[in-house]
Amino acid sequence: MRTLVVGAEALLIEAGSAAEVAALHAELLRRRDAGELGPVRDLVPAARTVLLDGVRDPAGLGARIARWQVPPLTRSQGPLVTVPVRYDGPDLAEVAGVWGVAPQEVAGIVGATEFRVAFCGFAPGFGYLTGLPDRFHLPRRATPRSSVPAGSLALAGEYAGVYPRSSPGGWQLVGSTDVTLWDPEREPAALFAPGVRVRFTEAGR
Repeated sequence: MRTLVVGAEALLIEAGSAAEVAALHAELLRRRDAGELGPVRDLVPAARTVLLDGVRDPAGLGARIARWQVPPLTRSQGPLVTVPVRYDGPDLAEVAGVWGVAPQEVAGIVGATEFRVAFCGFAPGFGYLTGLPDRFHLPRRATPRSSVPAGSLALAGEYAGVYPRSSPGGWQLVGSTDVTLWDPEREPAALFAPGVRVRFTEAGR
């Protein structure tokens, strides 16, 4: 773990893996809630970093954090969201072929995985979900689609995600859901937030 002062009130913490970022983010939230961090306006996790903004003394806080022993996340840590999915994506057969299984087995593989929202970005409400075993990691499509329908369940690399609105995208589409990922009238507006656990169930079962 490495800490870098990146602004007058900003501190960037680098970690070695998505799991380390998730554990660090959870520990930062816990310590902030306990009043141990001092003033911190925002905590923003990414693929291998966490950014702290609105920090009064970033160098001092960074030196303290560098000495932390951050406990790993427990499996049940964080709220759980269940999302029903129809496995009707246009790339389902191709994904099954890469995995060496029948198309109807993809639902079982995805459904057996407990994902965790590592970070958010790309579009409001879009969460990058980790947890897919290494043997099921997938390449992005060679040619991205100009329009991916809202609610599409997609896979790429180590991540899964659900498109909250129609947009271009190059991920492999395996299913769809009617669940609303982003609603400005809802509190919170985003269904997925860093640290949330996600299970995909097969719709109709």
